[in-house]
Amino acid sequence: METDQEHPSTAPLSIHDMTVAYHRRPVLWDIDYNAPSGRLVAIVGPNGAGKSTLIKAALELVPKASGRVQFFGQDYRAVRGRVGYVPQRESVDWDFPVNALDVVVMGLYRKIGWFRPVTRRYREQALAALEQVGMADYATRQISQLSGGQQQRVFLARALAQQADLYLMDEPFAGVDASTEQAIVTILRQLRDAGRTALVVHHDLETVADYFDDVLLLNLRLVAAGPISEVFTRENLRRTYGGKLALLDQVGEQMKTS
Repeated sequence: METDQEHPSTAPLSIHDMTVAYHRRPVLWDIDYNAPSGRLVAIVGPNGAGKSTLIKAALELVPKASGRVQFFGQDYRAVRGRVGYVPQRESVDWDFPVNALDVVVMGLYRKIGWFRPVTRRYREQALAALEQVGMADYATRQISQLSGGQQQRVFLARALAQQADLYLMDEPFAGVDASTEQAIVTILRQLRDAGRTALVVHHDLETVADYFDDVLLLNLRLVAAGPISEVFTRENLRRTYGGKLALLDQVGEQMKTS
Protein backbone atom coordinates (compact mmCIF):
# COMPACT_ATOMS: atom_id res chain seq x y z
CA MET A 1 0.00 0.00 0.00
CA GLU A 2 1.10 3.57 -0.69
CA THR A 3 2.20 5.31 2.49
CA ASP A 4 4.19 8.33 1.31
CA GLN A 5 2.92 11.81 2.05
CA GLU A 6 2.46 12.66 -1.62
CA HIS A 7 -0.07 9.86 -2.14
CA PRO A 8 -1.35 8.70 1.27
CA SER A 9 -3.10 5.34 1.48
CA THR A 10 -6.00 7.01 3.31
CA ALA A 11 -6.99 9.09 0.26
CA PRO A 12 -10.26 7.83 -1.29
CA LEU A 13 -8.73 8.40 -4.72
CA SER A 14 -5.10 8.96 -5.66
CA ILE A 15 -4.09 9.66 -9.25
CA HIS A 16 -0.38 9.29 -9.98
CA ASP A 17 0.96 11.03 -13.12
CA MET A 18 -1.93 9.82 -15.28
CA THR A 19 -2.05 10.48 -19.01
CA VAL A 20 -4.94 9.39 -21.25
CA ALA A 21 -4.86 9.59 -25.04
CA TYR A 22 -7.37 8.86 -27.77
CA HIS A 23 -5.82 7.96 -31.13
CA ARG A 24 -2.45 9.16 -29.78
CA ARG A 25 -3.87 12.56 -28.94
CA PRO A 26 -3.64 13.38 -25.21
CA VAL A 27 -6.98 14.02 -23.52
CA LEU A 28 -5.50 14.21 -20.04
CA TRP A 29 -1.86 14.97 -19.43
CA ASP A 30 0.22 14.11 -16.37
CA ILE A 31 -2.60 14.36 -13.80
CA ASP A 32 -1.52 14.06 -10.17
CA TYR A 33 -4.26 14.37 -7.56
CA ASN A 34 -5.37 13.16 -4.13
CA ALA A 35 -9.07 13.38 -3.28
CA PRO A 36 -9.81 14.56 0.27
CA SER A 37 -11.87 12.39 2.61
CA GLY A 38 -15.40 13.39 3.58
CA ARG A 39 -15.69 16.21 1.05
CA LEU A 40 -17.85 17.11 -1.95
CA VAL A 41 -15.56 17.85 -4.88
CA ALA A 42 -16.66 19.51 -8.14
CA ILE A 43 -14.72 18.59 -11.27
CA VAL A 44 -14.91 21.74 -13.38
CA GLY A 45 -13.58 22.73 -16.80
CA PRO A 46 -14.61 23.60 -20.37
CA ASN A 47 -16.08 21.11 -22.82
CA GLY A 48 -13.43 18.68 -23.96
CA ALA A 49 -11.28 19.29 -20.89
CA GLY A 50 -11.25 15.60 -19.96
CA LYS A 51 -13.60 15.70 -16.96
CA SER A 52 -15.57 12.56 -17.83
CA THR A 53 -12.40 10.87 -19.04
CA LEU A 54 -10.81 11.45 -15.63
CA ILE A 55 -13.55 9.43 -13.95
CA LYS A 56 -13.68 6.74 -16.64
CA ALA A 57 -9.92 6.24 -16.65
CA ALA A 58 -9.87 5.98 -12.86
CA LEU A 59 -12.57 3.29 -13.06
CA GLU A 60 -10.71 1.47 -15.86
CA LEU A 61 -13.53 2.13 -18.32
CA VAL A 62 -11.04 3.70 -20.73
CA PRO A 63 -7.33 2.80 -20.94
CA LYS A 64 -4.56 4.97 -19.54
CA ALA A 65 -1.47 5.75 -21.60
CA SER A 66 0.55 6.00 -18.40
CA GLY A 67 0.22 6.52 -14.67
CA ARG A 68 -1.45 4.74 -11.81
CA VAL A 69 -4.70 5.13 -9.89
CA GLN A 70 -5.44 3.87 -6.39
CA PHE A 71 -8.57 3.85 -4.25
CA PHE A 72 -7.96 3.83 -0.50
CA GLY A 73 -4.37 2.81 -1.24
CA GLN A 74 -5.31 -0.18 -3.39
CA ASP A 75 -6.08 -0.99 -7.00
CA TYR A 76 -9.68 -0.44 -8.06
CA ARG A 77 -10.52 -4.11 -8.49
CA ALA A 78 -9.54 -4.84 -4.90
CA VAL A 79 -11.93 -2.25 -3.44
CA ARG A 80 -14.55 -1.73 -6.15
CA GLY A 81 -17.32 -2.44 -3.66
CA ARG A 82 -16.35 0.78 -1.87
CA VAL A 83 -16.77 2.87 -5.03
CA GLY A 84 -20.12 3.96 -6.49
CA TYR A 85 -20.49 5.32 -10.03
CA VAL A 86 -23.25 7.42 -11.58
CA PRO A 87 -22.69 7.65 -15.37
CA GLN A 88 -23.96 10.30 -17.77
CA ARG A 89 -27.59 9.75 -18.73
CA GLU A 90 -26.64 9.87 -22.41
CA SER A 91 -24.46 6.77 -22.01
CA VAL A 92 -27.35 4.58 -20.82
CA ASP A 93 -29.72 2.51 -22.98
CA TRP A 94 -33.01 3.68 -21.52
CA ASP A 95 -35.00 1.34 -23.77
CA PHE A 96 -33.63 -1.73 -21.98
CA PRO A 97 -36.71 -3.60 -20.61
CA VAL A 98 -36.24 -3.22 -16.85
CA ASN A 99 -38.07 -1.30 -14.19
CA ALA A 100 -36.64 1.17 -11.68
CA LEU A 101 -36.25 -1.42 -8.93
CA ASP A 102 -34.37 -3.76 -11.28
CA VAL A 103 -31.90 -0.99 -12.10
CA VAL A 104 -31.13 -0.41 -8.44
CA VAL A 105 -30.79 -4.15 -7.77
CA MET A 106 -28.18 -4.32 -10.54
CA GLY A 107 -25.97 -2.16 -8.37
CA LEU A 108 -26.03 -4.90 -5.71
CA TYR A 109 -24.95 -7.82 -7.88
CA ARG A 110 -21.42 -7.84 -6.47
CA LYS A 111 -22.92 -8.44 -3.03
CA ILE A 112 -25.62 -10.82 -4.23
CA GLY A 113 -23.39 -12.80 -6.57
CA TRP A 114 -23.88 -13.17 -10.32
CA PHE A 115 -26.56 -15.69 -11.40
CA ARG A 116 -27.82 -16.02 -7.84
CA PRO A 117 -31.44 -15.24 -6.91
CA VAL A 118 -32.22 -11.78 -5.56
CA THR A 119 -33.48 -12.30 -2.03
CA ARG A 120 -36.06 -10.20 -0.23
CA ARG A 121 -33.28 -8.55 1.80
CA TYR A 122 -31.67 -7.06 -1.29
CA ARG A 123 -34.96 -5.98 -2.82
CA GLU A 124 -35.79 -4.16 0.40
CA GLN A 125 -32.37 -2.52 0.34
CA ALA A 126 -32.96 -1.38 -3.25
CA LEU A 127 -36.42 -0.09 -2.40
CA ALA A 128 -35.00 1.86 0.53
CA ALA A 129 -32.55 3.54 -1.85
CA LEU A 130 -35.42 4.47 -4.18
CA GLU A 131 -37.26 5.89 -1.17
CA GLN A 132 -34.21 7.98 -0.34
CA VAL A 133 -34.35 9.67 -3.76
CA GLY A 134 -38.14 10.01 -3.77
CA MET A 135 -38.75 7.27 -6.35
CA ALA A 136 -40.26 4.43 -4.31
CA ASP A 137 -43.67 4.94 -5.94
CA TYR A 138 -42.06 4.32 -9.34
CA ALA A 139 -40.33 1.06 -8.42
CA THR A 140 -42.27 -1.01 -10.97
CA ARG A 141 -42.26 1.64 -13.71
CA GLN A 142 -40.21 0.87 -16.82
CA ILE A 143 -37.20 3.16 -16.97
CA SER A 144 -38.10 4.20 -20.51
CA GLN A 145 -41.33 5.68 -19.14
CA LEU A 146 -39.56 7.93 -16.64
CA SER A 147 -38.60 11.55 -17.18
CA GLY A 148 -34.95 12.55 -17.41
CA GLY A 149 -34.90 13.74 -13.82
CA GLN A 150 -36.57 10.54 -12.61
CA GLN A 151 -34.08 8.41 -14.53
CA GLN A 152 -31.22 10.29 -12.93
CA ARG A 153 -32.71 9.71 -9.48
CA VAL A 154 -32.92 5.98 -10.18
CA PHE A 155 -29.25 5.83 -11.12
CA LEU A 156 -28.39 7.80 -8.02
CA ALA A 157 -30.40 5.27 -5.99
CA ARG A 158 -28.42 2.45 -7.58
CA ALA A 159 -25.19 4.04 -6.38
CA LEU A 160 -26.61 4.72 -2.92
CA ALA A 161 -27.69 1.09 -2.55
CA GLN A 162 -24.05 0.06 -2.86
CA GLN A 163 -23.34 1.94 0.40
CA ALA A 164 -19.99 3.01 -1.00
CA ASP A 165 -17.36 5.18 0.65
CA LEU A 166 -16.54 7.09 -2.55
CA TYR A 167 -18.93 8.21 -5.26
CA LEU A 168 -17.91 9.30 -8.75
CA MET A 169 -20.72 11.10 -10.58
CA ASP A 170 -20.59 12.20 -14.21
CA GLU A 171 -22.84 15.25 -14.71
CA PRO A 172 -25.68 14.17 -12.39
CA PHE A 173 -27.28 17.63 -12.65
CA ALA A 174 -27.40 17.70 -16.47
CA GLY A 175 -30.93 18.05 -17.85
CA VAL A 176 -32.75 17.60 -14.56
CA ASP A 177 -35.53 19.74 -13.10
CA ALA A 178 -35.03 22.04 -10.13
CA SER A 179 -36.56 19.63 -7.60
CA THR A 180 -34.30 16.79 -8.73
CA GLU A 181 -31.27 19.08 -8.54
CA GLN A 182 -32.09 19.99 -4.95
CA ALA A 183 -32.73 16.34 -4.11
CA ILE A 184 -29.28 15.43 -5.44
CA VAL A 185 -27.67 18.24 -3.43
CA THR A 186 -29.42 17.05 -0.27
CA ILE A 187 -28.21 13.49 -0.80
CA LEU A 188 -24.66 14.66 -1.50
CA ARG A 189 -24.63 16.57 1.77
CA GLN A 190 -25.97 13.57 3.65
CA LEU A 191 -23.20 11.43 2.18
CA ARG A 192 -20.59 13.97 3.21
CA ASP A 193 -22.01 14.24 6.71
CA ALA A 194 -21.72 10.46 6.98
CA GLY A 195 -18.01 10.71 6.12
CA ARG A 196 -18.29 9.72 2.45
CA THR A 197 -16.57 11.46 -0.46
CA ALA A 198 -18.08 12.45 -3.82
CA LEU A 199 -16.35 13.68 -6.95
CA VAL A 200 -18.88 15.24 -9.31
CA VAL A 201 -18.45 16.49 -12.86
CA HIS A 202 -20.27 19.82 -12.81
CA HIS A 203 -20.87 22.57 -15.39
CA ASP A 204 -22.74 25.33 -13.60
CA LEU A 205 -20.09 27.70 -12.24
CA GLU A 206 -22.71 29.74 -10.42
CA THR A 207 -23.59 26.86 -8.07
CA VAL A 208 -20.12 25.42 -7.45
CA ALA A 209 -19.51 27.41 -4.27
CA ASP A 210 -23.01 26.61 -2.94
CA TYR A 211 -22.97 22.87 -3.62
CA PHE A 212 -19.37 21.80 -3.05
CA ASP A 213 -16.54 21.98 -0.51
CA ASP A 214 -13.64 21.54 -2.94
CA VAL A 215 -13.04 22.02 -6.63
CA LEU A 216 -10.76 20.36 -9.17
CA LEU A 217 -10.13 22.69 -12.13
CA LEU A 218 -9.23 20.78 -15.25
CA ASN A 219 -8.30 21.58 -18.82
CA LEU A 220 -6.20 18.76 -20.25
CA ARG A 221 -3.91 19.35 -17.29
CA LEU A 222 -4.80 19.87 -13.64
CA VAL A 223 -4.98 23.64 -13.22
CA ALA A 224 -5.67 23.73 -9.49
CA ALA A 225 -7.39 21.69 -6.78
CA GLY A 226 -8.40 22.34 -3.20
CA PRO A 227 -10.98 24.07 -1.00
CA ILE A 228 -13.43 26.41 -2.73
CA SER A 229 -12.25 29.40 -0.67
CA GLU A 230 -8.65 28.94 -1.86
CA VAL A 231 -8.95 27.57 -5.38
CA PHE A 232 -12.22 28.81 -6.91
CA THR A 233 -10.82 32.21 -7.84
CA ARG A 234 -11.25 34.41 -10.88
CA GLU A 235 -7.59 33.94 -11.84
CA ASN A 236 -7.79 30.14 -11.67
CA LEU A 237 -11.01 30.16 -13.68
CA ARG A 238 -9.37 32.27 -16.36
CA ARG A 239 -6.45 29.85 -16.43
CA THR A 240 -8.94 26.99 -16.81
CA TYR A 241 -11.19 28.52 -19.45
CA GLY A 242 -8.66 30.68 -21.25
CA GLY A 243 -10.58 33.86 -20.52
CA LYS A 244 -13.15 32.95 -23.16
CA LEU A 245 -16.15 32.44 -20.94
CA ALA A 246 -18.41 35.46 -20.50
CA LEU A 247 -19.82 34.01 -17.30
CA LEU A 248 -16.44 34.38 -15.58
CA ASP A 249 -16.98 38.06 -14.83
CA GLN A 250 -20.40 37.33 -13.36
CA VAL A 251 -18.98 34.58 -11.17
CA GLY A 252 -16.18 36.90 -10.15
CA GLU A 253 -18.65 39.54 -9.01
CA GLN A 254 -20.45 36.90 -6.93
CA MET A 255 -17.14 36.03 -5.27
CA LYS A 256 -16.64 39.65 -4.28
CA THR A 257 -20.01 39.86 -2.59
CA SER A 258 -20.03 36.42 -0.95
